[in-house]
Amino acid sequence: MSIRNKHWHLISSFTIAILGVAIFMGIVSLAPSAQVRASSMTQFQENNSSEEVLFLPGVTHQSKNKSVSVLVGGGEGSAQEYEEATNPFEQQTGINIIYEGSDDFENEIVQRVQAGNPPDVAFFPQPGLLGNLVTDTIDLIDWFSSTYLLQQYNQSWLDMAEINGQMAGVWYRTTNKSLVWYPKADFDAANYAVPTTWNEMIALSEEMILDGRTPWCLGIASGPATGWVGTDWVEDIMLRTTTPENYDKWVNGGLNFTSTEVISAWQTMGDIWFTDDYVLGGRDAITTTSFSEAINPLFEDPPGCWLHRQSLFITRFFPESAEFGIDVDYFYLPPIDSQYGDPVLVAGDIAAAFNDTEEIRDYVSYLTTGESVRYFVESGTYLSPHKDSKLEWYPDSLRGAAEILSDADTVRYDGSDLMPGVVGTGTFWEGVVDYVNGNDLNAILADIDTSWP
Repeated sequence: MSIRNKHWHLISSFTIAILGVAIFMGIVSLAPSAQVRASSMTQFQENNSSEEVLFLPGVTHQSKNKSVSVLVGGGEGSAQEYEEATNPFEQQTGINIIYEGSDDFENEIVQRVQAGNPPDVAFFPQPGLLGNLVTDTIDLIDWFSSTYLLQQYNQSWLDMAEINGQMAGVWYRTTNKSLVWYPKADFDAANYAVPTTWNEMIALSEEMILDGRTPWCLGIASGPATGWVGTDWVEDIMLRTTTPENYDKWVNGGLNFTSTEVISAWQTMGDIWFTDDYVLGGRDAITTTSFSEAINPLFEDPPGCWLHRQSLFITRFFPESAEFGIDVDYFYLPPIDSQYGDPVLVAGDIAAAFNDTEEIRDYVSYLTTGESVRYFVESGTYLSPHKDSKLEWYPDSLRGAAEILSDADTVRYDGSDLMPGVVGTGTFWEGVVDYVNGNDLNAILADIDTSWP
């Protein structure tokens, strides 16, 4: 599920009010505070105040008294963040970008489109939702040359922007889900080596057990959304054990859950989840341990567990005293079959246009540049999918994740967010819970197939 949609609702279910707007606010050293972000924004504006900077190659005209309406999720706090991020564009072009933040984006965008009153542009955290509305959006294929698009994005991002035969939007910001977190200082003191293959990671797990340690931190409890953690595992494993084409077929309903490829992915997950001594608390603790608290033992002295596969968003649940590079670090979730290279699972936002004017084209063109997302990158909240983004923009805690994403052979979006809701946030989640509870895997997967609309 996407980082803003899924984790916004999941975090709210735990009533962690201090997160505020969950997608942006940070309370630990790895996720900058509001003060740090404000400082970053000041520097960002200073670095980009020159009239000579052209965000849009070849676009030099001014568009004063022109405006673009934009709908984003996350409420007004989110809208303010977008406003700050794109302020340099407004200063340069004179175009007024009017952001509206919605706490109920998924329903509001559908209602507005059906009423014939869509915003000019909307940022979708779920490509699946965009797919439901794509016949009402502008096909952007004529707005950009293929040469330009390949200059700005790798092919995987362009593939994911194609929905129902049209270029449905442009990718704006993203997060890396293919990460394994570990206690850096203790890990190094134990002379453990970061694994570069799946087999090495399994061997590391066995070595930790021999040393009297528990390898994996794991918990999938998340109120009514319990089970989503497992969907991410299955998706990451699918990308490492079959072709991107099969992954795409699977999330679009063309490859059954009962197929050999999907069954194998679930079993590979189970080989870690259900092997004796691999998981802290054992199998019984998986469904009772909160996803937000599962990593906590990694920060104990000595660590109660040593490895935790999770997206960058998990930094928001770290202890306030956690220091990146000392208390914690991450490595790339290793490949399983070398023929499928180094894939990365992502979530993020894709911007779609519902109207076509010169100023809307200029704005959407701006969103295809790294400069447009630089504020979010420098403040440590998101990664950029753009080729022209610079690694020096990233804080230390994100630079490695950005490099992993940049070097990926294949990039694919969170599969459960691409599937129909009854499956992706329904029977898929429920199937993970049933699998942990010992139900027959073949029967679980057959039930998921049956639920597909």
